[in-house]
Amino acid sequence: MSDQIFLVGLSGSGKSTVGRLLADRLGWSFADTDTLIERTAGRAIPDIFREDGEAAFRELEGRALARAARSGQVVVATGGGAPTHDAGRRLLADGFTVWLAVSPEVAAGRLAAQPGDEPRPLLAGDPRARLESLLETRRDDYARSDASIEVDSLTPGQACEQILRLWEGGGSGADSGIPGVAATVSTPGGSYPIVVREGALAGLGGLCERIGLSGRAFVLTDTGSGPLFAATALDSLRASGFKAESMAIPAGEEHKTLETVQAVYDWLLGERVERGDFLVCLGGGVVTDLGGFAAATVLRGIPFVHVPTTLLGMVDAAVGGKTGVDHAIGKNLVGAFAQPRLVLTDPALLATLPPRHLHSGLAELVKHGFILDEELVRLLEDRAGDPTNLATEDLIARSTAIKARVVSDDEREAGSRTLLNYGHTIGHGIEAAAGFSGYLHGEAVAIGMHAAGRIACEVGLLPAAALDRQQDLLRACGLPARAEGVDRQAVVDAMRSDKKVRDGAISWVLLERIGQAAVHRDIPDEAVEAALDAVLA
Repeated sequence: MSDQIFLVGLSGSGKSTVGRLLADRLGWSFADTDTLIERTAGRAIPDIFREDGEAAFRELEGRALARAARSGQVVVATGGGAPTHDAGRRLLADGFTVWLAVSPEVAAGRLAAQPGDEPRPLLAGDPRARLESLLETRRDDYARSDASIEVDSLTPGQACEQILRLWEGGGSGADSGIPGVAATVSTPGGSYPIVVREGALAGLGGLCERIGLSGRAFVLTDTGSGPLFAATALDSLRASGFKAESMAIPAGEEHKTLETVQAVYDWLLGERVERGDFLVCLGGGVVTDLGGFAAATVLRGIPFVHVPTTLLGMVDAAVGGKTGVDHAIGKNLVGAFAQPRLVLTDPALLATLPPRHLHSGLAELVKHGFILDEELVRLLEDRAGDPTNLATEDLIARSTAIKARVVSDDEREAGSRTLLNYGHTIGHGIEAAAGFSGYLHGEAVAIGMHAAGRIACEVGLLPAAALDRQQDLLRACGLPARAEGVDRQAVVDAMRSDKKVRDGAISWVLLERIGQAAVHRDIPDEAVEAALDAVLA
């Protein structure tokens, strides 16, 4: 057990009150970093913000957190921004961190009830609106905590008891204490950690054991990833006591078919697979989609683990439980929702990825930023020009966490998850029209985002400057803006057969501003035709 417990969360979550109770229960010391900052600086926090700025305050915050962490057995109530900067994250990683998750409405009410306090600097104006904005910005940082509890309806004493149980049990679930957990997906279909860590593949067997998998391990890979990574995966599984075998399917989207699934069934059933065994899907999006579908349907379902080896697989295909195969009429038209037990992402595997495939995966990072996270867009823009600086552990973790949050809120694409289809309507049409071999998925989605951006501008949703910003970033990532040699009518036919068509009408995911998208129907045909003119050579 750790001798340091850090409480993180928004202002108004009760960190100081709960922290004092918890320290009393444990017989430990208590520290509040805001109080330490004010004592050291000799000024109130609002004065520090006004006179020195936020950057200076964050430096003081890092020092206060380091001082508190040196206090031996201690409970620390941190400032709301402590997990958002590198110094804070490094210190928090050494202790047991608990996110006190509070809704902005409840937090604002609690803060309003505190008499005499000067409003916090970042909450000036409309505190509830500012809290909502801060939560959206910080959610992924808070979510990296070892455990979290919802505190809206809890008394401080009840919150204290929950934290004690979590600390004594080592965390909130099977993923607690696992290094490199970037996010946890929690859905009715299953909950699982997503590990993003350099070198993680070598620990595959230990992680499978830790999350409770047993029986035999069947590693499904393809002819591209298998020669590079299968031996490491098999060695790790066998070192942890699993009997492990592997099979490689042909690489390429054109092999994402029911015929290939049949070959996987033949292998598994020929090896007398049992429901207590599990499948490891080691490869790109084709392997994770197809392998997940095979695992979900053989013997009516066996557990499976995703180990993506491409950037596209890491930030998109492996997360969320969409499994399936393509049909001649369109992409991903046959499949099922089934959640893995673990997603293990090792960015070191990208060192062998061909540049074109690396560029393809960047399309999904760009997409996540433009639909939900403008800060991710800024981070990508800051590093644009060298794709190897974009496919890094921190950006992969951030992008993964965005998708994990959306999937947790909407497992079966009945609401917000639809936003993840930005660029996919025309993109999937291009893939199908090219016979699933002419364009990589990310390339087609990039062209689809270009088209969707033009539609949004045409109907007055998006300023032209925002579309220019999107296209500049896609271009810097080495992604195309137009498709050449693709039959226009075949693209239109595939769009009309898309899964998102309702009552014959296409649902379009369109940007309303950078970082915000929405679903729109009844888009004028003229706007769509003009967009197709722009992206189809």
